[in-house]
Amino acid sequence: MSTIDTSKPHSARMYDYFLGGKDNYPVDVAAAEQVTSHFPAVSQMARTNRAFMHRASRLLAERGVRQFLDIGTGIPTEPNLHQIVQGTAPGARVLYADNDPIVLRHAEALLHSTPEGKTAYVQADVREPGRILAAARETLDFTQPIALSLVALLHLVADEDEPLRIVRELVESLAPGSYLTLSHATGDFDPETWERVVEVYRKGGTAAQVRSREEFSGFFTGLELVDPGVVLAAQWHPELGARQGGEEIPLYVGVGHKS
Repeated sequence: MSTIDTSKPHSARMYDYFLGGKDNYPVDVAAAEQVTSHFPAVSQMARTNRAFMHRASRLLAERGVRQFLDIGTGIPTEPNLHQIVQGTAPGARVLYADNDPIVLRHAEALLHSTPEGKTAYVQADVREPGRILAAARETLDFTQPIALSLVALLHLVADEDEPLRIVRELVESLAPGSYLTLSHATGDFDPETWERVVEVYRKGGTAAQVRSREEFSGFFTGLELVDPGVVLAAQWHPELGARQGGEEIPLYVGVGHKS
């Protein structure tokens, strides 16, 4: 098993801190509090993102999708994606992937599937899409539609790691009828603040990078956007979940359909 590096902050553990979790270390707390000092609404942003993931996953389950590939899972926080989709479709199959060893330690919480469905976990980095796809084929049927989630992940992948290529490689492997669910922080409304936030992550060793609406929309090239298209998270089907607020949270979201 990979060892947990507590000498530098990790984005998954910082995100856990923002959500009020306890699976983080002093180095993560220090970095997270630095981010909060620059952008006080970061904890609300994490909750807004989580609520979007719930709404999008539930909608796709209601549309008949029965397979889900969630990359950048993070430390388990109930309800997890499989609990959302199996509440609608008990037979749904879910594969989680993350690159932080601490998530692996908690993966058992992600594996409590319904008897009819299945959940599995692989420790892997999104920058190795081939490895993730190879593992996913052991759980998911790639001849049938899959909902691929890269939620709050691509802003942790710098341009030099070719995120557009990564997304394209993942999407090209999916059957027609599949979906891509994305959320992404943006500096469109306050670039100076987000330069400071990105710098905290980069100093900690995470290649953070916020993107514009146009750049974010580029990840959906070749896909048909589900209404209402690329919008701020609070504007995406708010009727599907409890009101979360967060109308001003600078987080673009979208769901694309592979026809």
